[in-house]
Amino acid sequence: MAQDTSIALLGLGPMGDPMSRNLLAVHPELVVWNRTASKTQPLVDAGARAASSPAEAAAAITLTVLPDLAQVEALLSGSDGLLAGWADKGVEAPVLVVHGTVSPTAVAAFAEQMFVEHGVSVVDAPVSGGTAGARQGTLSIMVGGDEAVVRDLDPVFRAMGSTVRHMGPSGAGALAKACNQVIVAATVTAVSEAMLLARAGGLDLGVLLELLRGGLADSEVLRQKGTRWITGDFDGGGNARNQLKDLGFVHDAATARGLDLPLSATVTELFSAMVENGDGALDHTGIQKTLASRSAALKGGPTEARDV
Repeated sequence: MAQDTSIALLGLGPMGDPMSRNLLAVHPELVVWNRTASKTQPLVDAGARAASSPAEAAAAITLTVLPDLAQVEALLSGSDGLLAGWADKGVEAPVLVVHGTVSPTAVAAFAEQMFVEHGVSVVDAPVSGGTAGARQGTLSIMVGGDEAVVRDLDPVFRAMGSTVRHMGPSGAGALAKACNQVIVAATVTAVSEAMLLARAGGLDLGVLLELLRGGLADSEVLRQKGTRWITGDFDGGGNARNQLKDLGFVHDAATARGLDLPLSATVTELFSAMVENGDGALDHTGIQKTLASRSAALKGGPTEARDV
């Protein structure tokens, strides 16, 4: 990547903001954009330049950190869109990076369309590691796209992640993230069940957490989120609604390949119930509330996870 290559990041949510800060440390000309413009000010204070529209933000390398592909597509058209911005600036071969968790099939089709119709190279590069990994610059980045394009992006990805791997053509990064989400969703559900059982049996959850983290059951989920099960505080974090969205992508990818994933199907049903119960904005560890409610329905007891 040439030193003067323009870079922009669009989407300054819980992940995009810290990712921008790490990128800014190695690329001081970074341009940022967010639909809620006030969120750009802290980055401007740190040295970034804020754009007033996607068109103004359009750069040779444009990163998006948005929930789904629909939000990325919404930034493309119109006089304020990325396509107009790239054209006005004479960017001949722009690269559009999709860091959000999206459908492997949909992003592969999107990448083909963008290249054929507009000459834009789309790279799917979902991340894992949570907000802690985003702050520390230790994200795991799973990349799909043209090998030469991905190779040029390596310095950008290395500014934000410690484990960066090219998984294959368009959609391969998104498929790797789907595999990641199977494990994450199943892990938070399994820990929730274990904590419910421990609480019901009168165990000290803090001591149990220490034991789990010292043995084979340890995981990044326990390290980052373990205290949530003790305190019953499930506000903030990676929400259940997005977890359910991601599990939908898992189902679609499995169906397309003729696979039956029964554990994923069960976990999807539980997260669907969680969202239907109005808890979709909670961190996905809040699945414990749904499990507690199911147990309470059997014995006529309290429904709050922390009371079980």
